[in-house]
Amino acid sequence: MKSIQRSLGLALIAVVVGVSLLLLQTSLWLFESGLRRSLENNLQEEAEGLLTAIVRGPDGMQLDLQRLNPRYQRAFSGHYFRITLPDHTWRSRSLWDALPDWPDETGLARELIEGPQHQQLLVYRANYRRAGETISISVAQDYTPILDSFNQVRLGGISLVLVALLVILLLQRYAVKIALRPLEQARRQIVQLQEGQRQQLDTQGPQELQPLVEQINHLLTHTESTLQRSRNALGNLGHALKTPLAVLTSLSRRDELSAHPHLQAGLLEQLEQMQQRVSRELGRARLAGDVLPGSHFDCDQELPPLFDTLAMIHDSRLDLRWQAPPDCRLPWDREDMLELLGNLLDNACKWASQRVELQIERTPDGYRLIIDDDGPGIAAEQREQVLERGARLDEATAGHGLGLGIVRDIIVAWHGEWTLQGSPRGGLRVNILLPHQDSTKALHRSPASA
Repeated sequence: MKSIQRSLGLALIAVVVGVSLLLLQTSLWLFESGLRRSLENNLQEEAEGLLTAIVRGPDGMQLDLQRLNPRYQRAFSGHYFRITLPDHTWRSRSLWDALPDWPDETGLARELIEGPQHQQLLVYRANYRRAGETISISVAQDYTPILDSFNQVRLGGISLVLVALLVILLLQRYAVKIALRPLEQARRQIVQLQEGQRQQLDTQGPQELQPLVEQINHLLTHTESTLQRSRNALGNLGHALKTPLAVLTSLSRRDELSAHPHLQAGLLEQLEQMQQRVSRELGRARLAGDVLPGSHFDCDQELPPLFDTLAMIHDSRLDLRWQAPPDCRLPWDREDMLELLGNLLDNACKWASQRVELQIERTPDGYRLIIDDDGPGIAAEQREQVLERGARLDEATAGHGLGLGIVRDIIVAWHGEWTLQGSPRGGLRVNILLPHQDSTKALHRSPASA
């Protein structure tokens, strides 16, 4: 969710900054255009006023100083003129000894020119005819104070934009947080679904999310129904195949085949392989689907009955113990976890002398399951052989070697790892590391890293 807020925040910043600067610059440009038109009119009136100050005297055209504005007499006043006749040129006293680069085009000059004391001058030029002579009058006004004012306005405008941007970002963050709160609630509920703490999503929420929630609930119901039917079909198929195989095994042991020991041994071997293959393939097919919401393994509910059953099956003098974190819910299918622990604990009980212990620990990446017994153990060089499918080291012990093969299939399906080690109690230790399911990790991932 934080990634969404960050993306929206960056997009909002870009839009607000771009629009604000565009509006600010456009407003300043429009204002300056209007101001220049107003100054052009003023300069035109100044030029016409200077034209009236030109009079005819005994020696020809003369400039009547009495008619000039006093600001043209004050040095560097910011108001200047130049009057050009074919045979004479007058300059305002305010220019002092400065020689600006007066423009040649008539009307308001497009560019500012450099004036005395680094002043930026706005220049207007007009040509007039009087007494058959062409008179060119250029008037200029210092534009530097106006430029400074524009810069101050621009700086103030940018400051206001930044303040407004900060306020808008805070409001946007709050608004997005409120708007995304239903999505965050839905995300938490999906995490609870994955952990088996609920069966469906809550239908109470914003109207905009109702179709999504209803569709997810419908999909969960359909998936659970489909998987349940598949498992029932697999169970029926298993029972349907076990009976014919048992009949064939019984028939192959009859005395009529005793006269053909090689034929009888071959039949029994093939039937045993068929039975193992059917059991293994049915178990693998049952592991094909992911765990359904609500069907996870609750240690506090499932382990006590499992250990009670083991105590009834095996020697009641065995000390069976288990230890798990508080409120431990393993995010894997309940039936598969019972199959995994049941096979391993049953095997440990067969070989234990006095004690069997199960420990479940949380790790940063998942869970660790440790099963210890105080039996004879297995030599280090034989442990890899035990992990092979159907392998057995003691044919006198009841079973046909499928238990550890099923355990191996379950661990592989869950992308886990397992090793056989020496137990501190003198027997065998089975050490299993099961990582979090990818979907659970994705849902539990912090929003800042999405």
